[in-house]
Parts: sequence; C-alpha cells; structure tokens
Amino acid sequence: MLDLLDVRSGYGETQVLHGLSLAARPGRVLAVLGRNGAGKSTTLKTIMGLLPCRGGEIRLDGVPIAKRPFDVARDGIAYVPETRDIFPSLTVRENLELAARRFAAKGAGSWTLERVLELFPRLGERMDNGGTQLSGGEQQMLAIARALLMNPRLLILDEPTEGLAPIIVKLIHDKLQELKRAGLTMVVVEQNFGFATSLADDVAVVSKGQVVWTGSASEIRADVEAQHRWLGV
Repeated sequence: MLDLLDVRSGYGETQVLHGLSLAARPGRVLAVLGRNGAGKSTTLKTIMGLLPCRGGEIRLDGVPIAKRPFDVARDGIAYVPETRDIFPSLTVRENLELAARRFAAKGAGSWTLERVLELFPRLGERMDNGGTQLSGGEQQMLAIARALLMNPRLLILDEPTEGLAPIIVKLIHDKLQELKRAGLTMVVVEQNFGFATSLADDVAVVSKGQVVWTGSASEIRADVEAQHRWLGV
C-alpha cells in the first residue's frame, strides 16, 4: 500500500532522513520505532507533505504520492499528529462535523458521526464542550475520531500515547485493536515498546534517518540485542 523508497527529507538546511525505505502493507499495522531524534516524526510529516521530499520516492498503491497535504488527505491518508491539533476554539461536535462534511461517508461500513461516537462514547458526553475543556485523553480520542471521519485507507498516528495516563493508554490500545480487526491499515510511531509491539504486525526501527531493522513484532520482542542497540529498552 505505502512504500517509501530511499527518502531524504529534513528541516531547512538540516537533513534528517538519509535514504529511508519502509513499507506498510494493506490490512496490517506497521510500528515505526526508534530513539528520540531518529527521524520517526520527520518520516510521517514527509509522507503527509508537511515537509518536502528532497529525494527518493513515496508511493501509495504504486503511484507517486501527492505533494500537498490536502491532496494526500484526499487520496486517503489520515494523520493524527503528536500535538493532536484539534481546534481548541470549537466544540467536540464542531470538530467532528467539519471532517464529516468534508469527507462524506462512502457506503456501508463507512465512518459516520454515529459510528465514531460508538467507538468513543466519552466524546458523546462532551459534544458541547470546547477543545480546551477536554483532558489529554479526550483530545486524543477526538483527534482519532476526526481522522476516521475522513474514511481513510491508511491511518497514521504519531505518538498516540504521549502524556496519557496508563488507563487511557489501555483504552487507546483497545480502540486501535478494534480498528485493526476491522482491517484498517495503520502506521504508528510510538515510544512505548509494549504498546507498539502488542498492536503491530510489522516493525521498522529507525536510527539516524535510516531504517536499521525490520521484522515482525514477535521478532523484535525476541531480539534483545536489537532492543538494546537501537531502542535502549
């Protein structure tokens, strides 16, 4: 589904990705792991067109990906950033309705307002609350729900457990497992090793802007040397 081939990218004159290659396969969850500063978030921003791809190629279903963020979204990739980026001045309802109106449901099984509220019933209790009135966990639920209303083919999440209490981490994990069982393809950048490897099918480890290890989640859990060398686990 998604292929990054020898991708180079960065910020200004600083190059962060140095020929990074990885692949996300349909119906599977790919976890991208690595130490802080390895280039994980830069990879996601480059996929989404938030940073320019300075070399290499990014393909979606074999076709070079669009370069502008709104075109990437229109092509079926939804992005939940580490900062969540909900609209703080809008209510939960308004945040969700913006996405629901822009990306209409596409038949049976599509994500609708009713369906995301079934997935995250807490949001149904907070529909008239503004973004600034939500807890960190509620903001993360809202960010994921809003992304799902885009009815994406691929969901990308950057550090979905960052700053959340353990009970909310478990809830987010359970909800992402539901999405996985429903067949949604996902790419997840995550520092929480246990969370990532219990959710993922496949793992790519990034260091200094390159993929240095690939394999299954069970393989990385068994590879203690790789954990110590590349992740500091």
